[in-house]
Formats: sequence, structure tokens, C-alpha cells
Amino acid sequence: MRGEEYCRFDGLGLAAVIRSGEVSRWEVFEAACEAIERDNPRFNAVVRTRFDKARHELNVVGPDAPFAGVPFLTKDLLTALAGEPLTFGSASLKQWRPPADSSVVTRFRQAGLSIVGQTATPELGLMGITEPKAFPAPHNPWKRGYSPGGSSGGSAAAVAAGLVPLAGGGDGGGSLRIPASYCGLFGFKPSRGRVPQGPTHGDVWEGAVVEHVLTRSVRDSAAMYEAINGPDTGSPLPITRETNILSALSRPPASMRVAVSLGEPLAAPLGARNHAEVRLAVERAAEACASLGHHVEWRDPPVDGARLAQCYLILYLGQVAADLEWISRATGVAVSRLDIEPSTRAIGRLGRALKAKDYILARRDWNTAARAMGDFHRDYDVLLMPVTAGPPPRIGALYPSPMRERLMAALAIPGMANAALALDVLGQLARDALRHTPYTQLANLTGQPAMSLPMHVAAEGLPVGVQVVGAMGEDRRMLQFAAQIETAFPWPALPLAPKPDSQAGVHLNE
Repeated sequence: MRGEEYCRFDGLGLAAVIRSGEVSRWEVFEAACEAIERDNPRFNAVVRTRFDKARHELNVVGPDAPFAGVPFLTKDLLTALAGEPLTFGSASLKQWRPPADSSVVTRFRQAGLSIVGQTATPELGLMGITEPKAFPAPHNPWKRGYSPGGSSGGSAAAVAAGLVPLAGGGDGGGSLRIPASYCGLFGFKPSRGRVPQGPTHGDVWEGAVVEHVLTRSVRDSAAMYEAINGPDTGSPLPITRETNILSALSRPPASMRVAVSLGEPLAAPLGARNHAEVRLAVERAAEACASLGHHVEWRDPPVDGARLAQCYLILYLGQVAADLEWISRATGVAVSRLDIEPSTRAIGRLGRALKAKDYILARRDWNTAARAMGDFHRDYDVLLMPVTAGPPPRIGALYPSPMRERLMAALAIPGMANAALALDVLGQLARDALRHTPYTQLANLTGQPAMSLPMHVAAEGLPVGVQVVGAMGEDRRMLQFAAQIETAFPWPALPLAPKPDSQAGVHLNE
């Protein structure tokens, strides 16, 4: 199978030609390895490969699995491969090896995916960009020098570049939807608890984090969701497994009530302003929905955006403090001596200074937002709004500047973290961290399903996604809606990797 042929197919398409006998799973596997070796040096999407192990595992893939023999990449965060590196994008975990496969990895394997490597993520998955100091920053395949977003930026870059047809990711504040928007992909975040995170974890970030995949097609996302959803042993949220998802895509949903918003309640408290291309993308998506017979009405979500951002930042700080303590225990290195980035250390110090009552009160306020959105969805089936405030930023534009890092390092001075919290540093942190991506955290705190649809390409040639948020538990209906839109308004063609050049033959370390 030649490289240009390999890039033409989505995951189910590759599985179909393998199953038909047109090509063998080995030919597809070698095409993926060749694409990664040839093109990854341009994109830095893949941080490590496991070709030899994957080649051996391919022998036992069942021919009837939905993705039998399809190459796949997992994110270097949460998705554990037993005995293999999992660094969470951090130098502090470069020697750590998880003892067992994560539940979702087990299900990836059962679905027939061939896991050929792992993708880049920011340290601990903490940013909406992917620029870890421990690994090279991945480039957006639509335009080098621009970010593919985060925290699943490496996976998004890999799929958009044609290295694999789909790749794993997770979403705790927009980490699937943001890179999907920036890279012209489909990114679906299932409802809270739909995808298990055991055995090492229960409900990551109080259930705000959900694992899934980044894909070129809705059907790949739906088939993957069908393969991995449902509780594992000991799951804290034993939600009934959903089936027959893929077959449901052939039936478009009945006319839906679509609320459309530019996200003002979420953006205004952070000083965020939508780029003209974002407004255009939302307006065109609304027109597309109306043309399909859906009832479209402009209506903002009924939430307190300022408090929502504060709740998210309190979660963020507290979880980072806990994560650093976990890393210390896992590695035997004191928190103060961990090899972590200055911004991560500063966030951890602020988290340690948080009062337990403030963390719990913020967690309780998630319910306020969830109840308000529950009432909202009595009148509207879905909410259509931006994914981000603008097109992809340049690499480095949103990473803390050296001066900012020095200021953050000052939090190491005894008492400074407490003083910073007293001076409302949370408000400033929220404005700095979320100004460019203020629209995605809502669905994480409320638990609702949400997705990014690749419906627009800005004048400068960079994609802009449109977000759709659904009622809690309406995952199947969301995917039906996405499939209907994809059929009527096909996604823009991806800028798949260029032909081999002088960098061909560069190999990653096994």
C-alpha cells in the first residue's frame, strides 16, 4: 500500500479493505510505520514508537474486530501500556512505567487497533497548547509554526498529517475539542462516566476528564465510542453501556431545537473576544442547521461565566498539587526536586495553598451549572457555539514568557502562594489561561457530551471548528446530528503530509 493510498482512508475504511483482502494488515502496518518515520520529523506529533511490539501484537488481532489491523496512536497521558513509558509530557516521569494496561487501552486492543506509538502532550496535560519542555513541540499540519492545540495536540497533528487515521486523546477542559478545531478534525467528548479510566484511576479530575479519540470522520468516532464505552470493574459511575451507535448514524435525527450563541456569558468575564472568523464559522453553521430543517434560535447558555472559570481554576490548582504528590510517591523524588516546568511548579504551590472548603464549594457549584443547563435543554436539544476564540495561535504565543515564569517561580518563597491567593491571583490566572479558550470548560464541569465540527477554514488557511453541546447522556443523538451535518456539508480536505523529502528515513527511538 503506497503512502498516498494509505492517507485516503479513515479507520473503518482501512479495516474494510483489509477485511476484503485487497491489502493485508501487514501492508497497512508498514505504510503507517513509513509515514511516521518519514513525516513525523516535520510535525513532532509522535514522542515514541513501539513498532516491534505492535508488529508482534498484530498476529493476534481478530479479523472480525471493527478496526482489525488499523494503526493507532495513544496519548502520552493516562492511557497506560503495561511496562512501557508513560511520561505525561514531563521529564519527571521519564523513568516511570505503569504496571498494567489502562481499561481503555484494553478496549482499544479488543477493537483491533494496532498501537504503534504515543503522541505529544503538554506537561500533565495542563495547557490548551502542546509545548512541553521535555519533548519538541508538535506543529499544526495545516501550517508549520502554528499550534495544533492541546492537550491532545500530538494526536491531532498525527491524524491531520496522515500518520494514522485516528488517535487517542482525553478532554478535561477542551483537550479533544480544541485540537480538533485547530487541526480540522472531528473531536467528540462523551458524557461523564461513559468511558472507563481504571484500573489506576477512577474519576480523573472529579469526572471532568473523559477519554476518547480524534478522527477524520464521524463514523470512526462513533465506532470507537461503541467499542470503549461502558463501565469497567469497580467503576465509580456504573453507567449502562450504549450499543448500536454506528448503525444509528444512517438515521438522521428528527428536527432539533438548536440554540446558537457566540458564548458571551463565558467570554466576557475573561476579557475574551471572538475573532471575525470564529463568528463567521458559527453563523455559517447555524445556517447549515436551518437548511437541514432544524429550528435555530440565538440564545446564550444560562451560566455564570466568571464563577465557572473560577471553579475550573480551583479544580485545576488542586488537581495539579495532588498530581505532583502522586509523581513524588511514584518516583521517590521529593516534590521540591521534581524535574517539572516553572509554571507547573507554581500551579502546584497555589494548589497546596488552597483551602479544602474552597475546593469543595467550587465542586458543589458544578451542580449549579449542570442544573441550569439541564433546564436549558428542556427548550433546546443542542447548543451551538465557538470552540475557541480564534484560529490556531503561533507556537510560543500562548506559552508563559520567561518573565512570567520568573514571576511564577517567586511562589517558591515561603508564604507567597498564600499571599497570591489572597490577592485574587485566581482571577488573573483564569483570564490568562482561558482567554483564548473560554468555551469548552462548561461541558467538562456539567458532564455533558460536546464535540467540535470541522466546518470552516479561515482566510489565512487555518481551520476553525464549531462546538455543539448536548444534553447529558444524549451521546447517540449528538453523533447522529454530527453525521447528518458531515453528509450534507463534507469536512474541508485535510492537508495530509507532503511527499517524502530529504528527511525521509529519519527513525524514532524504539
